[in-house]
Amino acid sequence: MNIMSDFLDLGIGKDLKDILKKNGIVQPTQIQEQCIRPLLKGRDVVAQAHTGTGKTLAFLLPIMKNIDPSKPHVQGLIITPTRELAIQITAEAKKLAEAKDINILSAYGGQDVERQRKRLKGAIHMVIATPGRLIDHLKRKSIDLGKLKMVVLDEADQMLHMGFLQDVEDIVRNTPKGRQTMFFSATMPEQIRKLASRYMKNPLHIKTENKKVVLDEIEQVVVKTTEKRKLEALCKYIDENNPFMGIIFCNTKKAAIKLNEELGKRGYNCDELHGDMTQSKREKVMKSFRKLQLQFLVATDLAARGLDVEGITHVFNYDITNDTKLHIHRIGRTGRAGESGVAVTLVTPETEEALRSIEKAIKMTIKNDKSPGTSRPRERRSYNKPKKPGQKNTYGKKKNSNSKYKSKRR
Repeated sequence: MNIMSDFLDLGIGKDLKDILKKNGIVQPTQIQEQCIRPLLKGRDVVAQAHTGTGKTLAFLLPIMKNIDPSKPHVQGLIITPTRELAIQITAEAKKLAEAKDINILSAYGGQDVERQRKRLKGAIHMVIATPGRLIDHLKRKSIDLGKLKMVVLDEADQMLHMGFLQDVEDIVRNTPKGRQTMFFSATMPEQIRKLASRYMKNPLHIKTENKKVVLDEIEQVVVKTTEKRKLEALCKYIDENNPFMGIIFCNTKKAAIKLNEELGKRGYNCDELHGDMTQSKREKVMKSFRKLQLQFLVATDLAARGLDVEGITHVFNYDITNDTKLHIHRIGRTGRAGESGVAVTLVTPETEEALRSIEKAIKMTIKNDKSPGTSRPRERRSYNKPKKPGQKNTYGKKKNSNSKYKSKRR
């Protein structure tokens, strides 16, 4: 399929196109090319696309184009499974809102609900929310979806896995029958298909083509080790390969906390992200990560759901998962939007079977890295961070106490 040369060809308008250009986006991706035109015409769409393919803009651009700022009510609703994803989508939406006088509210748990209620009394055109907080507002009658024009269910399969399906149905039932409905999902389980058939009008089904189950831009490697030497194996790989930015996945909150503490003791510039943290702390950590004040994020799957951070070169499966879809989601945090990335999975004799299951599902054998051996001894410090074009190499150098790159546990 030939990629469109310009977003104008898809009908989004010069104002939105100029915003995209200012943010370095000049060509539509495959999912954007297939979705934007029918969505602008009001068609219901079920879109299946893997992470990192540009699906957020595929629904945000048509919504922005079709919202009428002169009408002071909620016209667009985006439902997403996690707080982090809601924050992420809101950030993208606010960039686009510069083109029009559109007011956006992000509503999720951990925020002051009364403050949200006050804002909802004003002219809010778009709401980006998690199911739980949206249900809360509906019960309080603080949000009116009676004039809603467009609704998006993002990461639909994750809504199902996280037990939000009933909440989603309750929300959709509170919207007008004449609304436009959009489902975006990496996979399409039967329950999601049934949900689409119940609440959508003759939807257009779109599926982006991938040569493999996982994105081609991601190089996968396995590091064979033992449970006792797993930390040493991780450290040695980092020392020898010097990632620019990385996410290190653990299966439990307890494991993430412990690993972050151990890495901090060894001088790595890292912090943790998991469900036991307050929302303000989670937002602070993510802000530091996005600003390159952290080199590594030690995270659980729930906390990292849907994260899209520019510059992530490596993903580490410190704890391998038994869920193939979860494995694909994890490694999809890197190799995004055409950039290359590396996914490193640490495998012990006890987890060999899980590796074989993943390889069978993705229809490939993941190559082995060389024997990890032992991490080099060192003083407490940050790592040499390889330079991106035009960026100063500040990692690994001696820093004063005020440096934002100072290696410490935050």
